[in-house]
Amino acid sequence: MSGDCPHCLATINGVSYVRTCQTQATAGMIVDRHPEHGAPPIGNLGHGPAVTARNLFCDTVVIGMGKSGRAAAEEAERTGVRVVRLDAANGQEVIGIYPGPLVAARTAEGMLHVHVAKEIVVATGAADIQPVAPGNHLPGILTARAAALLSSAGIELGRVVELNEPPVRFEGSDRVEAVVVLNDRGAEHRIPCDTVAVKLGFQPRDGLSRMGQGLPVRTVGSAARASDIPPCPNAGTVCPCSGVTVADLESVWDRGFRDLELVKRATLAGTGTCQGSVCVPHIRSFIAARGENLQPPFTARPMNKQATMAEVAAGVWHHPTARTALDEEHRRLGAQMERMGGWWRPWTYGRPLEEYWAVREAVSLGDVSTLGKMLVSGPGALALLEHLYPTKIESLKPGRSRYVLLLDERGYVLDDGMVCRESDTRFYVTFTSAGSTHAELWVRDWAETLALDVRLLNQTMSVSAINVTGPLATQLLERAGVNDPPEYLQHKFADVAGVRCRIMRLSFTGEVSYELHHPAGDSAALWRKLLALGGDLGIKPHGLETLMKLRLEKGHIVVGQDTDFDSTPRRIGHEWAVKLDKPDFVGRQAVLRTNKIQLDRQLAGFEMEGDPPPEGALIWSGADYAGYVTSSAFSPALGKSVMLGWLKRFADRLPDELTIQGKPARRVATPFYDPEGTRARA
Repeated sequence: MSGDCPHCLATINGVSYVRTCQTQATAGMIVDRHPEHGAPPIGNLGHGPAVTARNLFCDTVVIGMGKSGRAAAEEAERTGVRVVRLDAANGQEVIGIYPGPLVAARTAEGMLHVHVAKEIVVATGAADIQPVAPGNHLPGILTARAAALLSSAGIELGRVVELNEPPVRFEGSDRVEAVVVLNDRGAEHRIPCDTVAVKLGFQPRDGLSRMGQGLPVRTVGSAARASDIPPCPNAGTVCPCSGVTVADLESVWDRGFRDLELVKRATLAGTGTCQGSVCVPHIRSFIAARGENLQPPFTARPMNKQATMAEVAAGVWHHPTARTALDEEHRRLGAQMERMGGWWRPWTYGRPLEEYWAVREAVSLGDVSTLGKMLVSGPGALALLEHLYPTKIESLKPGRSRYVLLLDERGYVLDDGMVCRESDTRFYVTFTSAGSTHAELWVRDWAETLALDVRLLNQTMSVSAINVTGPLATQLLERAGVNDPPEYLQHKFADVAGVRCRIMRLSFTGEVSYELHHPAGDSAALWRKLLALGGDLGIKPHGLETLMKLRLEKGHIVVGQDTDFDSTPRRIGHEWAVKLDKPDFVGRQAVLRTNKIQLDRQLAGFEMEGDPPPEGALIWSGADYAGYVTSSAFSPALGKSVMLGWLKRFADRLPDELTIQGKPARRVATPFYDPEGTRARA
């Protein structure tokens, strides 16, 4: 009746693993027993009631308001410090101590997050040691303190036997009916009873103290005492949470598990609801009886009491999936939003075919704010980028940009993007949406490793980007006040509809494209102005469904989708992006070495009539497995399905005629659409 064991757990109002001995009964409460075998139901997986979190700040927090806890709180208050008192009996159940230091407690009103400046005092007292013997699972076996509480509450306990030593066994069917002990002559003596009150010693409730190692935690009172160690158990259930018996301990011992931490992992003892409160004294005794030293309790980690996901998440206001500054604009326009590359992005605005033809025949807007964006400046900026990229950066003139691959030391493709040169010492680089975080770490690690004098500013969140693309894109920019837009693979600063933008001329869609990089706070206004200015031009925004189709028609890869963990530039047909006449770059030696090895597979383009196969579909050359599809779509402009996929080489050549999903397919050169690239450069 003190929350130290798993025996009274129930599902209350749909929440399982609730300790009924510490839960006040209320009118209308729904209490369900846990099943005898197996786990209880998870409960409602929908949205439950919100749980709030209240932050308290203090110098000292005292956990437990017994005699020693009250004394510690009063002593601290006499020194004039701010003290917060927490006690489970008052409905403040501490579930963990965390770095900060932070003490987290659950209450009926929500979570308490107590931020501590000086000291955490743990005064949680001691727990009764529970018996381990055959039949110790039977109802009617109580600790002496629990029996006293029930008796004082008027609960009839019947015939009570008090034990001060572990018994030989408990007997009974549905509940305890007798206890068998050894008499003075060592013979068994059976005592009929209705209740057994055991008083076998105490162990400190020091789980919170053990969580706080390395933090300013002080333990006082019974929580600081040494544990009583019971005699080594011979039979019975040691861990009622996980159903671990003495026979299980003997089994793992015989297999060589001699350390308390290993015994815990091998049997799962101590991993259940009471976190070792019942079993640890007996396991320590078991190990010590076999000639080992008395080992300390295993590591304690938060949480020491179960908490719901709502309680764990209380006070956390973090969107697990990032949103661009245009998120509300997309939703207002009816976009179907999907998660991709770690962001919420518009998949389609409801009419993907219209979005597609707006790009191919008129003008369209796309939100590309998710691209990784970084400013690299300083005397060592050029040296850093020359070392990172296999492309020559020094030859890049200010105002020009270049497509680049990012390789690891093994010569495999990590990411791709653009490098824009502003001056001799200042560059603007982009990465893929999904790879930007890793790319930033990669750049920073190399800058530190090379000890270069550079400044690195990640602008992924602070700078938004809108892609204006289509044959009428230049006309739309002229209406927005840009009379001298950059040429293909150039970039410049200009005001677009009153918003200062870095305009990058490139093309992922295969049409004239301008990426407008601008402060995120101006993004919604710029988006709306461009839509208004292009109203009579047939302007429409396009989502990812259309973008993925457009880029596939051009044969553009998506790193992580069309590349694998061991994709080299040669395997994906990007040798042109690697300049081996450079003296050094990350991955150069690996590229030189792998270039000498005969290719076993390559990324290739395919086409077929009719509907496209699903991405991941297998490719066959006759009866031989030949590869799989990485990207596929039906091309409205070409009137057929186009694909990228990995294809094995047979007898040092790639097969031309293939079968995918039972349909004939042909290997063809990429780009599928406008192979000369005249439309993008128009």
